[in-house]
Amino acid sequence: MTIIAEEVLLLAHEEIEGKQLVSSAHLDSALGGALLADLAVNGRIALNGKKVVVTDTTPVGNEELDAVLARIAGDPKERKPETWVYKLQSGKLRKRLLAGLAERGVLSENHRRILGIFPSTRYPELDPSVERGIREHVQSVLAGAAPDSRTAALIAVLRAAKIDRKAFPGLDKKRVKEITEEEWIGEAVAKHIASMNAAAAGGAIAAAT
Repeated sequence: MTIIAEEVLLLAHEEIEGKQLVSSAHLDSALGGALLADLAVNGRIALNGKKVVVTDTTPVGNEELDAVLARIAGDPKERKPETWVYKLQSGKLRKRLLAGLAERGVLSENHRRILGIFPSTRYPELDPSVERGIREHVQSVLAGAAPDSRTAALIAVLRAAKIDRKAFPGLDKKRVKEITEEEWIGEAVAKHIASMNAAAAGGAIAAAT
């Protein structure tokens, strides 16, 4: 059984060569949001006003999710969802999840060096049936099937990080908006990415002047 963050990872990589389809910054933000999405779908957290609150401290049974749940529950402050996206996203998280998928035989790890110098790892699929099942379910919802809360959350995170258009070329944007318009975690991921883009643009302008 995959968690939403792992499903995001699979859809964000090209199947044959394992090439990443979006920037690491966007993908890492999506993964941080996906951890929140899984906790929300499993009834562990909710949005209270503009802040994330823990509604049930019972462990989910997944190491990554339970660590995040404990972290949110142990925080003395209630925080906005986009703040948690920022706090949870990291390259280390992405690498842990990829390594976990490789350990379970879903992906393989291909190590190489760019220009013979810079180390790089790609993750082509070893067991394509896992992503195929995820893709078929998402496509059925995009085609008109009623989404469950989990699939709606997944699509919202994909949309926020612009992974949806890479993973499902030609998708109906109106349908995606319809599915995700009330998904607060997707909105949080989008806000975090927008703030990163604004900061990068501000830095570029400062450097130019």
